[in-house]
Amino acid sequence: MNEREKVFQDGWSDPDDAPDLSTPEWQKRFASVDVVRGRPKLESPKISTTLRLDADVIAQFKAKGPKWQTRINDALREWLKQAG
Repeated sequence: MNEREKVFQDGWSDPDDAPDLSTPEWQKRFASVDVVRGRPKLESPKISTTLRLDADVIAQFKAKGPKWQTRINDALREWLKQAG
């Protein structure tokens, strides 16, 4: 391992080794790249809503552990199938 590899392995780098990102070449590269931020979009995203339920209903779902909101959603979906 040469000295340069050892320096980079230690996590240190000389700031003078960094390219000048303000040059037209780099600006052209940056302009041609699509920036994708955040999580990928879902095909059918959830909708945030406020739903008032009885305390005992919430308590029963919470008592069975995490993801109680998902279980409520699943129960409503099952009800829709049966009512359908």
